[in-house]
Amino acid sequence: GVEIVAWVESVGNERCGAVDPGAVTRDLVDATAVRCPDAAAAVRMTAAIEAAKADQDSVGGVVAGVCRGLPAGWGEPVFDKLEALLARAMLSIPAVKGFEIGSGFAGTELRGSAHNDAFVARGDVLGTATNHSGGVQGGISNGEPVLFRVAFKPPATIARAQETVDFAGEATTLAAPGRHDPCVVPRAVPIVETMAALVLVDAALRQEGRGVEAGQ
Repeated sequence: GVEIVAWVESVGNERCGAVDPGAVTRDLVDATAVRCPDAAAAVRMTAAIEAAKADQDSVGGVVAGVCRGLPAGWGEPVFDKLEALLARAMLSIPAVKGFEIGSGFAGTELRGSAHNDAFVARGDVLGTATNHSGGVQGGISNGEPVLFRVAFKPPATIARAQETVDFAGEATTLAAPGRHDPCVVPRAVPIVETMAALVLVDAALRQEGRGVEAGQ
Protein backbone atom coordinates (compact mmCIF):
# COMPACT_ATOMS: atom_id res chain seq x y z
CA GLY A 1 0.00 0.00 0.00
CA VAL A 2 3.01 2.34 -0.03
CA GLU A 3 3.13 4.77 -2.95
CA ILE A 4 6.22 6.80 -3.91
CA VAL A 5 6.03 9.79 -6.25
CA ALA A 6 8.83 12.23 -7.06
CA TRP A 7 8.79 15.32 -9.26
CA VAL A 8 10.98 18.21 -10.38
CA GLU A 9 10.43 21.09 -7.98
CA SER A 10 12.95 23.47 -9.50
CA VAL A 11 15.45 23.93 -12.31
CA GLY A 12 17.91 26.74 -11.74
CA ASN A 13 15.86 29.71 -10.55
CA GLU A 14 12.59 28.38 -11.97
CA ARG A 15 10.28 26.78 -9.42
CA CYS A 16 6.98 24.98 -9.74
CA GLY A 17 3.89 26.19 -7.92
CA ALA A 18 2.48 24.51 -4.85
CA VAL A 19 2.14 20.74 -5.30
CA ASP A 20 -0.26 18.76 -3.11
CA PRO A 21 1.85 15.82 -1.89
CA GLY A 22 -1.32 13.94 -1.07
CA ALA A 23 -2.71 14.15 -4.59
CA VAL A 24 0.23 14.33 -7.00
CA THR A 25 0.49 11.29 -9.28
CA ARG A 26 3.15 9.84 -11.52
CA ASP A 27 0.93 10.40 -14.54
CA LEU A 28 0.70 14.08 -13.68
CA VAL A 29 4.47 14.26 -13.24
CA ASP A 30 5.21 12.50 -16.52
CA ALA A 31 2.78 14.70 -18.45
CA THR A 32 5.69 17.08 -19.15
CA ALA A 33 9.13 16.18 -20.49
CA VAL A 34 10.80 18.00 -17.60
CA ARG A 35 8.73 15.95 -15.11
CA CYS A 36 7.17 18.93 -13.35
CA PRO A 37 3.44 18.64 -12.50
CA ASP A 38 3.01 22.41 -12.93
CA ALA A 39 2.59 22.84 -16.71
CA ALA A 40 3.36 26.57 -16.70
CA ALA A 41 6.50 26.09 -14.61
CA ALA A 42 7.54 23.19 -16.85
CA VAL A 43 7.63 25.57 -19.83
CA ARG A 44 9.91 27.95 -17.91
CA MET A 45 12.14 25.10 -16.74
CA THR A 46 12.47 23.79 -20.28
CA ALA A 47 13.46 27.26 -21.45
CA ALA A 48 16.10 27.49 -18.69
CA ILE A 49 17.59 24.15 -19.74
CA GLU A 50 17.62 25.13 -23.40
CA ALA A 51 19.26 28.46 -22.56
CA ALA A 52 22.00 26.71 -20.60
CA LYS A 53 22.57 24.33 -23.49
CA ALA A 54 22.81 27.22 -25.96
CA ASP A 55 25.46 28.79 -23.71
CA GLN A 56 27.35 25.49 -23.56
CA ASP A 57 26.63 25.46 -19.84
CA SER A 58 24.50 23.50 -17.35
CA VAL A 59 21.94 23.99 -14.56
CA GLY A 60 20.95 22.08 -11.44
CA GLY A 61 17.70 21.78 -9.54
CA VAL A 62 15.67 20.05 -6.87
CA VAL A 63 13.64 16.84 -6.95
CA ALA A 64 10.89 16.58 -4.32
CA GLY A 65 9.37 13.28 -3.25
CA VAL A 66 6.55 11.89 -1.17
CA CYS A 67 6.06 8.40 0.25
CA ARG A 68 2.41 7.78 1.10
CA GLY A 69 0.80 4.93 2.99
CA LEU A 70 3.65 4.14 5.38
CA PRO A 71 2.55 2.65 8.70
CA ALA A 72 3.92 4.10 11.90
CA GLY A 73 6.96 2.32 13.32
CA TRP A 74 9.47 1.97 10.46
CA GLY A 75 13.02 3.02 11.26
CA GLU A 76 15.31 3.13 14.28
CA PRO A 77 15.75 5.74 17.02
CA VAL A 78 19.54 6.10 16.77
CA PHE A 79 21.92 4.84 14.07
CA ASP A 80 19.44 3.73 11.42
CA LYS A 81 16.97 6.59 11.61
CA LEU A 82 14.60 6.45 8.66
CA GLU A 83 15.59 9.94 7.51
CA ALA A 84 19.28 9.02 7.85
CA LEU A 85 18.81 5.98 5.62
CA LEU A 86 16.95 8.07 3.05
CA ALA A 87 19.69 10.71 3.17
CA ARG A 88 22.38 8.08 2.67
CA ALA A 89 20.55 6.65 -0.35
CA MET A 90 19.88 10.02 -1.96
CA LEU A 91 23.39 11.34 -1.38
CA SER A 92 24.69 8.21 -3.12
CA ILE A 93 23.12 9.38 -6.38
CA PRO A 94 25.66 11.12 -8.64
CA ALA A 95 25.35 14.94 -8.69
CA VAL A 96 23.39 15.08 -5.42
CA LYS A 97 24.70 17.72 -3.01
CA GLY A 98 21.88 18.11 -0.52
CA PHE A 99 18.99 16.34 1.20
CA GLU A 100 16.28 17.63 3.50
CA ILE A 101 13.19 16.10 5.02
CA GLY A 102 9.99 17.82 6.08
CA SER A 103 10.50 21.53 6.68
CA GLY A 104 14.25 21.06 6.20
CA PHE A 105 16.30 24.25 6.37
CA ALA A 106 13.17 26.41 6.31
CA GLY A 107 12.27 24.96 9.70
CA THR A 108 15.24 26.75 11.24
CA GLU A 109 13.33 30.01 10.84
CA LEU A 110 10.42 28.83 13.01
CA ARG A 111 10.03 28.62 16.77
CA GLY A 112 9.35 25.27 18.35
CA SER A 113 5.76 26.21 19.13
CA ALA A 114 5.12 26.78 15.42
CA HIS A 115 7.22 23.87 14.15
CA ASN A 116 5.91 21.16 16.48
CA ASP A 117 3.44 18.77 14.86
CA ALA A 118 0.45 18.52 17.20
CA PHE A 119 -1.17 15.09 17.35
CA VAL A 120 -4.86 14.85 16.50
CA ALA A 121 -7.42 12.03 16.49
CA ARG A 122 -8.47 10.72 13.08
CA GLY A 123 -11.13 8.19 13.82
CA ASP A 124 -9.46 5.29 15.59
CA VAL A 125 -5.89 6.36 14.73
CA LEU A 126 -3.67 9.29 15.60
CA GLY A 127 -2.28 11.75 13.07
CA THR A 128 -0.63 15.17 13.11
CA ALA A 129 -2.24 18.51 12.30
CA THR A 130 0.89 19.61 10.40
CA ASN A 131 3.78 17.67 8.91
CA HIS A 132 6.89 19.77 9.50
CA SER A 133 8.73 16.62 10.55
CA GLY A 134 8.12 15.09 7.13
CA GLY A 135 6.48 11.94 8.44
CA VAL A 136 9.45 10.91 10.62
CA GLN A 137 9.80 11.61 14.35
CA GLY A 138 12.68 10.33 16.45
CA GLY A 139 13.95 8.42 13.43
CA ILE A 140 10.73 6.42 13.12
CA SER A 141 7.81 6.86 10.69
CA ASN A 142 4.72 8.32 12.37
CA GLY A 143 2.14 7.34 9.76
CA GLU A 144 2.11 10.69 7.95
CA PRO A 145 3.45 11.05 4.38
CA VAL A 146 7.23 11.15 4.23
CA LEU A 147 8.25 14.35 2.43
CA PHE A 148 11.78 15.08 1.24
CA ARG A 149 13.81 17.12 -1.24
CA VAL A 150 17.03 16.26 -3.07
CA ALA A 151 19.38 18.92 -4.49
CA PHE A 152 21.23 18.20 -7.74
CA LYS A 153 24.21 20.32 -8.80
CA PRO A 154 24.75 21.45 -12.38
CA PRO A 155 26.62 18.79 -14.38
CA ALA A 156 30.36 19.45 -14.16
CA THR A 157 31.22 18.37 -17.68
CA ILE A 158 30.12 21.09 -20.08
CA ALA A 159 30.89 21.91 -23.69
CA ARG A 160 32.36 25.32 -22.83
CA ALA A 161 36.15 25.42 -22.49
CA GLN A 162 37.32 26.11 -18.94
CA GLU A 163 40.63 27.14 -17.44
CA THR A 164 42.37 24.58 -15.21
CA VAL A 165 45.83 23.15 -14.48
CA ASP A 166 47.45 19.84 -15.37
CA PHE A 167 49.06 17.39 -12.93
CA ALA A 168 52.25 19.43 -13.02
CA GLY A 169 50.36 22.55 -12.01
CA GLU A 170 50.75 24.19 -15.41
CA ALA A 171 47.86 26.29 -16.73
CA THR A 172 45.83 24.61 -19.45
CA THR A 173 42.37 24.60 -20.98
CA LEU A 174 39.86 21.81 -20.48
CA ALA A 175 37.57 21.30 -23.46
CA ALA A 176 35.62 18.10 -22.93
CA PRO A 177 34.47 16.54 -26.23
CA GLY A 178 31.35 14.46 -26.71
CA ARG A 179 27.77 14.67 -25.51
CA HIS A 180 26.87 16.88 -22.54
CA ASP A 181 23.71 16.99 -20.43
CA PRO A 182 22.67 20.58 -19.67
CA CYS A 183 20.52 19.28 -16.76
CA VAL A 184 20.18 15.85 -15.16
CA VAL A 185 17.27 16.71 -12.86
CA PRO A 186 14.34 15.38 -14.98
CA ARG A 187 16.16 12.08 -15.52
CA ALA A 188 16.81 11.75 -11.79
CA VAL A 189 13.14 11.51 -10.82
CA PRO A 190 12.78 7.71 -11.28
CA ILE A 191 16.18 7.21 -9.62
CA VAL A 192 15.03 9.12 -6.55
CA GLU A 193 11.82 7.06 -6.44
CA THR A 194 13.77 3.81 -6.72
CA MET A 195 16.25 4.77 -4.00
CA ALA A 196 13.36 5.61 -1.69
CA ALA A 197 11.73 2.26 -2.48
CA LEU A 198 14.92 0.35 -1.61
CA VAL A 199 15.16 2.12 1.75
CA LEU A 200 11.51 1.54 2.59
CA VAL A 201 11.48 -2.14 1.65
CA ASP A 202 14.49 -2.68 3.93
CA ALA A 203 12.66 -0.88 6.72
CA ALA A 204 9.56 -3.01 6.13
CA LEU A 205 11.58 -6.24 6.24
CA ARG A 206 13.27 -5.19 9.47
CA GLN A 207 9.92 -4.48 11.04
CA GLU A 208 8.57 -7.82 9.82
CA GLY A 209 11.62 -9.56 11.28
CA ARG A 210 10.96 -7.98 14.67
CA GLY A 211 7.43 -9.31 14.55
CA VAL A 212 8.68 -12.82 13.84
CA GLU A 213 11.17 -12.64 16.71
CA ALA A 214 8.50 -11.37 19.09
CA GLY A 215 6.21 -14.22 18.08
CA GLN A 216 8.91 -16.77 18.81
